[in-house]
This record gives sequence, C-alpha cells and structure tokens, in this order.
Amino acid sequence: MKRTIFSIDMKAFYAFVECVERKMDPFKTPLVVCDKDRGSNTIVLSVSPYLKKMGVPSRCRYKELPKNIPNMIFAKPRMQLYLEKSVDIVSIFLDFVSKEDLHVYSIDECFLDVTDYLKINNCDAITYAKRILKKIKEKTKLICTCGIGENIFMAKCAMDIEAKNNKNYIAKWTYKDIPTKLWPLSPISKMWGIGSRLEERLNNYGFFTIGEIACSELNFLKQKLGIIGEEIYNHAHGIDEGIIRDKYTPESHSLNCGQVLMRDYDFVEMETIVKDMVEELCEKIRAEKKLAKTIGIVILYSGDLGGFGKMATMLRATDSTKEITDFVLYIYRNCVQDLPIRRINLFASELFDNTFYQTDLFKDENKIDSERKYNNVMDKIKRTYGNNSIVKMSALLPESNAIARNNQIGGHSK
Repeated sequence: MKRTIFSIDMKAFYAFVECVERKMDPFKTPLVVCDKDRGSNTIVLSVSPYLKKMGVPSRCRYKELPKNIPNMIFAKPRMQLYLEKSVDIVSIFLDFVSKEDLHVYSIDECFLDVTDYLKINNCDAITYAKRILKKIKEKTKLICTCGIGENIFMAKCAMDIEAKNNKNYIAKWTYKDIPTKLWPLSPISKMWGIGSRLEERLNNYGFFTIGEIACSELNFLKQKLGIIGEEIYNHAHGIDEGIIRDKYTPESHSLNCGQVLMRDYDFVEMETIVKDMVEELCEKIRAEKKLAKTIGIVILYSGDLGGFGKMATMLRATDSTKEITDFVLYIYRNCVQDLPIRRINLFASELFDNTFYQTDLFKDENKIDSERKYNNVMDKIKRTYGNNSIVKMSALLPESNAIARNNQIGGHSK
C-alpha cells in the first residue's frame, strides 16, 4: 500500500513561540523554556535552535544545563499560549486537507494524508509541503520540519532522521530508501516505536542496527516480544498499514490524573494529596457523564525506592466523590509504606453512562441524591468561574497544592 503522508513537526515549538513573542531570532537567542523557580530538578521543556546547535539537549533538567553560556534567557512556560498557537497551525493544515485526512499526534506534530490532493493541486509532494510550510511561517513566524513517506511510519522516520538536518527542513522517503537510510540506524532507539527498555531487550538478543532486525526471523521476534516483535519487524521493512481516515475507537475507556510532587511527602500528609486527586478524577468522571466501577492508584516513592499499584472494583458504579475517596483511601492505607512519596496516579475504568445507576439497600439514597446535587452545583460553578472560584478548606493546608494546580495545564503554568 502506497500513499503520500506528511509528518509535520514544529521546530523547537515552545522555545520558538517564546522567541517570536519577544521579537527575537530563535537561531541567535540562548532561550530556555523552564520554570527555574520550581527547583533544580525541574524539567526543561524546550531550548532554542541556537542552544541546540551548541549541543544543549532539548529535554533535560535545569541543573543539567551548561553554566558557561552567557545571557541565557529563562522563559516560564505558558501552556495556554502554546495551545492557542497549536490550534492556529491546525487551522492552516485544514486549508490543505480535510479533517478526515488530518491526525493531530501531539501539540506540535501532525500527520496529513495528501494522496488525493496532489492531483487536484497539480503538484508533487515536495511542492505541496513547501506551500504548507511557507504559509505557516507567513502566518505564525514558526518553522516546521516535514517528512514525506508512503505511509505514516515512513513519513515519521523521514522527519525524525533526515528532515530536521536538511536546509529546507523537508525529506522524502520511499520503500527504496529503507535499506540505505533506515537499516544503518544505530542505536536502534532512534527509530520511532523503540524506547530504551525495548532497545535493551533487543540488544540482549544481538540486535544493534535496524538492518539486523530486518534480516532476522519474524517468528523469533514474535516468540520473544509478542505482537510488538511483529510490529518492529514490519517497521524495519518500512511497512505500516495504518490509514489516517480509519479513526481508532477503543473498546474500553478510562480516565486518569496524576502528578509528580515538588518535594517528598510522608504517608500521613500524602492523604491530603490523595483526596485532592480523587476530587479531580471525579470531576472528570462527571464531566464525561459516566459512572466508574473500577478504581486504581499508583504511588511511587522517592528515588529508587519503588512503589505500588493497586486496582479494585467497587460493588456498584458511581460518580460520588465521597464514595470514591473512601474507597481509594482504604486501598492507600492498606498498601502504603512509611517511605518518602514523590508521585501519584489515579485512574478510573469500567465506565458506564450515568443515565441509570444501581441503588443500594444499605445506604440512604436521600443522602446520595443530595451529594449528587451538591457535586453538580460545585462542578457548574467551577466550569463557569474557574476551578479556584470555590475550593474546600483542605486546599488551604500547607501540604495541599490544589490551588496551584488549578492554575496549571499539564503541570505547567497556563
């Protein structure tokens, strides 16, 4: 199957946006997107092309940044601004393809199936890509890189491996290019779809280049790695049967929330964070008009101390903050150890429509109905006036960070 797919990525997106907002040249400005006030371990979200050229990694911690670069500018993340810019770019893509042929992969990357648009516009793939990149630059002053391939995987590899290094930021791959451009790749984690852990396993089996995976036995990879083994074997040959128009609809749905804490918490004060997170999760459940029956909690201790993850099913599905809080606290108190805690994740699965719910003979339904009305009123106030327009008194406790989190998007400043 051969199509014409574009993989378009915004170059150093966050840092580029900050430079444009400051009317600075990203290729001459030492700018870092990082909230250094959050401590030495805070994550650097992006660095300008100027710093990348100097060898500064785009993903590191504040303490790992080189200290010998003069006049380095630290831009505090502005997630709302980045989201708005991303929406502007997606709207430009929709001038060139229909929404059915567009897949938003992340805030700064999209896939476009332009197969049916090249003949209509009487041009080849590279010309069409140049038009898109030119319009984005004219309207937003941002620069993109574009990989062109005969399927989604090939386009992504062309962008990641070659386009970013080309002067026009465009690279086109066909199946004929796979042996010369993909097979020599090493370390193999440079290929899309292979992370550090999978790379380690493949290295243990004797694979150190993509070409070695392509020349291996499919049955061996399937036996060792299961369905992932078959996938990376196909990818090593440039094969990907995914179609952008075939939108994936998952059979099951889950909701989650989590956070990495800015300091170590003991198991007692952590209960405040657990309650805050349950409230956030329950607001998501009600916003989706769902009832949750299975709840899970993951706690990670500081450093290399490990952690635990537990999942349990309640007797009936509910969206009650009180019921789910009591349930999660029961799991937490029975599993947590007296160790410093640094991360928490909650998730809800087995979701049902809230049109009907199971009654309980051993509970006062009048109280349950009153709580449901109370939760709905609270949710409506927050949606209308903001999450901090009304908070519980526990949010004022020194260990709570609920108010600060309400002013963030994805754990960073709005």
